[in-house]
Amino acid sequence: MKPLYIVAAAITAFMLNSCATPEKPAARMPLKLKAGVSAAALDRNDQGTRAYKARQLEDAKGQFELAVAAAPDSAEAHYNLGLAFFALGQGQEARENFIKAANLAPGDKVIWDSPALRPYGSPEPNIVEKKKEQEFSKRAPTFGGQGAR
Repeated sequence: MKPLYIVAAAITAFMLNSCATPEKPAARMPLKLKAGVSAAALDRNDQGTRAYKARQLEDAKGQFELAVAAAPDSAEAHYNLGLAFFALGQGQEARENFIKAANLAPGDKVIWDSPALRPYGSPEPNIVEKKKEQEFSKRAPTFGGQGAR
């Protein structure tokens, strides 16, 4: 009788474990700007981060745009603006800013390995996707499945 209880307990534990919901991926959060940028850029980035966390995405986008204007060579500022565009569903603008961030920070693993950049493929601007060309026959079309006579 004891082995039956052990088997039942194991089956129950397995079923409960398999019904558990999968873990959600970590939320995408804006990055802090690196040292050396202007105080205005730092302030705008902080305001944008607060707005982003409060899900006030239009405000966040506006603040991050001002941060990029104040620090155009800041990879983190472009990344944060890309996050705001991404959250607003503006994919092309998000892609442009993620690529700019990746190009400005060639060794930054957080930016290069971020989940926000992955859906857009390679950030290398020289890589052109090959389009699949349709192959057309040089033969004249036939009707009713009959070949040329």
